[in-house]
Amino acid sequence: MKALGNLYRRRIEPGRVGSPELARNLAELSNDVRREVGVLIDRRGRVISVSVADARGTEFPDLRMGENRLSGFHLLHTHPRGGALSKGDLSTLFLKRLDAVSAIEVRGEGQPGLVHTAHLTPPGTVGEEEDWRILPPVPAFQIDEFDLGAQVQALEEEIARAARTRVAKKDHERAILVQIDQGEFDAEDRLDELAELARTAGAEVVHRELVFRRNLKPGTLVGAGKLEELTSRAYHLDADLLIFGQELGAAQAREIEAATGLKIIDRTQLILDIFALHAQGVESRLQVELAQLRYMKPRLLGAGAALSRIGGGGGSAGGGAIGTRGPGETKLELDRRRINDRLSFLEKQLEGVAQRREERRKGRERNAVPVISIVGYTNAGKSTLLNAFTHAAEEPRRVLAENKLFATLRPTSRQGYLEGIGPVVLTDTVGFIRDLPKDLTRAFRSTLEEIGDADVLLHVVDAASPGADTRLDAVNRILEDLGFRDMPTVVALNKADAADPEALDRELERTGGIAVSALKNRGLAELKEALADAVSGVQRAELARQEEARALAAQYR
Repeated sequence: MKALGNLYRRRIEPGRVGSPELARNLAELSNDVRREVGVLIDRRGRVISVSVADARGTEFPDLRMGENRLSGFHLLHTHPRGGALSKGDLSTLFLKRLDAVSAIEVRGEGQPGLVHTAHLTPPGTVGEEEDWRILPPVPAFQIDEFDLGAQVQALEEEIARAARTRVAKKDHERAILVQIDQGEFDAEDRLDELAELARTAGAEVVHRELVFRRNLKPGTLVGAGKLEELTSRAYHLDADLLIFGQELGAAQAREIEAATGLKIIDRTQLILDIFALHAQGVESRLQVELAQLRYMKPRLLGAGAALSRIGGGGGSAGGGAIGTRGPGETKLELDRRRINDRLSFLEKQLEGVAQRREERRKGRERNAVPVISIVGYTNAGKSTLLNAFTHAAEEPRRVLAENKLFATLRPTSRQGYLEGIGPVVLTDTVGFIRDLPKDLTRAFRSTLEEIGDADVLLHVVDAASPGADTRLDAVNRILEDLGFRDMPTVVALNKADAADPEALDRELERTGGIAVSALKNRGLAELKEALADAVSGVQRAELARQEEARALAAQYR
């Protein structure tokens, strides 16, 4: 212990890897304890910590380096069995952003041998295949001849210069996507969908990773080695965001963030963020804020200083970084009592909105106007089809229709006309998605339950996208959960002009649907005819029910 304590009193010349005397002391001590011994040295030449461990087990202070700076420390440690820098040494150099890492070979009788040193390279350095550059080994007596200070200064200047260039070119957050494949047949489709979600949220996807894991790691899902690989890729691709296709627990997100130094978002938070970005009406904003607070509450309470990273992003419809939009104005730093008060307030506001919607629905019933609810997977073309049906080419009747997920968040009703039926009300609903976050399902339940007030469902399917059958089944499962699966339904296979003919034929045979192109106004006449038949069937059944009720009442009279 005394020998270890003496190492703290050692000082080396600033800007040097070490001194011959320090190398000799470390080698002797390592030979005595037969383990690796390392010292962490700051740029002033002071020994900050001493550890009897390998590079991964070395004691590090709280390293808070800036984006364009290194940590300000270099690691000098021993290899009792000799040998060059290990993979663990180089991984620690990269993950901790050390100025350098050096290993002293220990020879017989505790004599220092060759010293191996490596330092980082700037991202995108031409001719460098790794994240680091390994220098030629030197004898221990020459350890103080390498000018580490000059090398670090040049390296940080190069990193800063490259960062300024990237910032000038970058107008979106750059994201790496991670989808875990546990043997699902649609893992690649899920990764494609995650990429579309990220694009809709405003991210630039620079890399997509499909990771096969039969059994997930409890803390990091994918394991330390894969996280290190992703961190390296983010370093070279200038990515600052890691998006997981699986929902992460609060502890998992913190552990992954600590290991990578990147901002971590899961699929649920990404969907919530898209809803916050697209919410326009009062009801949509209330529902999105309610869902976000329910999701964030268990992840924020007791987070302490970590809350400063998640500050508000300018409101539900405002800008801001991905994962920070939405209820920023509600101050996420609130304690449990105040958050619960906010949740109660939002729920009461939504109750009032639901009552007003119920009054509008009863008004339609008194007028005996048939209602057709348009349902389907998000971005299937529901809003485009509604515009085509109602000839709403311009504002204010035109419904927002974009090639993005969840462009429509609130139910929008327009009056249309069906031959043989007369005026009808067509209602565009929020798009569905598989594994819809439960917080969003709860928040939008009142909106989704309005589907049950319809006479007929128009189920729109994107026939041009791969996996149309799985998306149709996902919507049917949600309808079944809501109790609407047995309602009269007409299936419209939209985007038929861009679909594969063989795949379209299979879906037509499987669903009994009608091929249409809302964008090019194809197949709409056949679809209207099918809807008119479905509405007529509902009206005939209702008349029969009323006639039966009158006959039963007459018997009792």
